[in-house]
Amino acid sequence: MSRPEITIVVAMTRERVIGRKGRLPWHIPEDLRLFRELTTGQTVIMGRETFASIGRPLPDRRNIVVTRTLPAIAGVEVCRSFAEALNKGAADGKKIFVIGGRALYRQALPIADAMVVSWVREDFTGDTFFPGFDPESWPVEKVEEHAAFTRVWYKKRKPVTDRCIARGERRRDSWPT
Repeated sequence: MSRPEITIVVAMTRERVIGRKGRLPWHIPEDLRLFRELTTGQTVIMGRETFASIGRPLPDRRNIVVTRTLPAIAGVEVCRSFAEALNKGAADGKKIFVIGGRALYRQALPIADAMVVSWVREDFTGDTFFPGFDPESWPVEKVEEHAAFTRVWYKKRKPVTDRCIARGERRRDSWPT
């Protein structure tokens, strides 16, 4: 069985603000509706603080929370590490969406296949920021304009050696001299 696609889903400002005092600094119903449409029926992985800010398991999704401090919670699978959460999430073959917070985004960036970013138009102050990422590694696949944000779909560029192997070519360092 191949590993399921891992997608980061995040709303942020141009300054990469994603939170303030444990909450989203904005309330954009259209973005929340699109988030629900994207993730319903799939697996969502989140950290303890993201789960606390939501306040309940997200309906119609497999909810996995990464924490070392929360006890068992009805409707939630608790994992002690991001790696454990990914392994559990991969078991059913559904898409995996990493939905926050900052620490999980940092761990997910190197292994994620795609990102769906809602770039919030208005500037907000915050104390939690999305990690920096190399735009050259994340080409844009699709752009959707909305009143309060622009939703951008990114697909991670595979390293050159992976692209060559996928096309059946030999890696340069394996060529005979």
